[in-house]
Amino acid sequence: MSIPASSNAFRLRRRPAGRVTDADLEQVTEAIPALGPGQALVRTLYLSLDPSNRIWMSEMRSYMDPVPLDAVMRGLGVGQVVASEREDFPVGSLVLGWTGFQEYAVMDDATDEGPYTLLPAPLPAPLSMFLGALGHTGITAYLGIEDIGKVAAGDTVVISAAAGAVGSIAGQLAKARGARTVGIAGGAAKCRHVVEGLGFDVCVDYKSGDFAQQLADAVPDGVDVNFENVGGTIMDEVLMHLNLGARVVLCGMISQYEASDGKSSWAGQLAIGQLIMRRATMTGYLVLDHVDRFPEAIEHLAGLLGDGRMHSDETVVDGFENALDCMNSLFDGTNTGKLLLRLGDPELPVPGGDA
Repeated sequence: MSIPASSNAFRLRRRPAGRVTDADLEQVTEAIPALGPGQALVRTLYLSLDPSNRIWMSEMRSYMDPVPLDAVMRGLGVGQVVASEREDFPVGSLVLGWTGFQEYAVMDDATDEGPYTLLPAPLPAPLSMFLGALGHTGITAYLGIEDIGKVAAGDTVVISAAAGAVGSIAGQLAKARGARTVGIAGGAAKCRHVVEGLGFDVCVDYKSGDFAQQLADAVPDGVDVNFENVGGTIMDEVLMHLNLGARVVLCGMISQYEASDGKSSWAGQLAIGQLIMRRATMTGYLVLDHVDRFPEAIEHLAGLLGDGRMHSDETVVDGFENALDCMNSLFDGTNTGKLLLRLGDPELPVPGGDA
């Protein structure tokens, strides 16, 4: 394939207030620089859309620094090496890394936010799955269920955002361990998919007028593990049903990520005192702290997928120009499973295998 002279990118021009606009995230066309020693050029094929993207656009206190104004928007992607000055990443290789929101990224260990990973050839699963069920979202679910929640047979596990990228995998992992899984999702169609498509025992619609009663009916014996992705009033309702010694797995708080100042939406949980009353624990965790567990997690997840015991949902949006709308849709609850932006397909032969 021929390499173009320029590449499209999204640069952060200002901190958003609420929804992200094109005044916040501006699409620009920039020249692709010549490669230097130790660099490679990666053509981005898929971009991962995650709630964390919205955190990094703000000045919210986080596990990574805010994206500097005028910088290319931070993001994980999978892509193909199209030019290389590195023996370990030959042309044609498929890779995973911090590509950012740009069509072409220069791989440089001295300046990148983290090292790129060379994907296996041939691929054991579709390329998109390495940003989803076999990537950081699937591994996040695995760690939360196995390590933090310590889910056991007979537990009642409540999972918010159950139709989302992490929640959908977490529920299936809990079910595979013999737990009773209760999902929380928005709308009758999503709740139906969570039960019929993902195998949860029941799913409660948080958009319904009687959500609190639905939840109470769904957990008559209380909650042993709360796998929390949403926070806010939804989490408060779940906390009111904790059993003695329950474990709250604090994976995400997506209801609170759109504050323009990084603070105003953090109103706190009204029912947090239930942790005392029920002698429960609440543990926050990050997948990036457990890189040594990635091979184990991927092997386990791939096994379940290969045996047909786990289903991977993806919502794929085509076209780089749709990145902004795609990001905003994360907070509308419209996507099912992992949300991805597809920029293209591999065009070069993959060393050692096929794309």
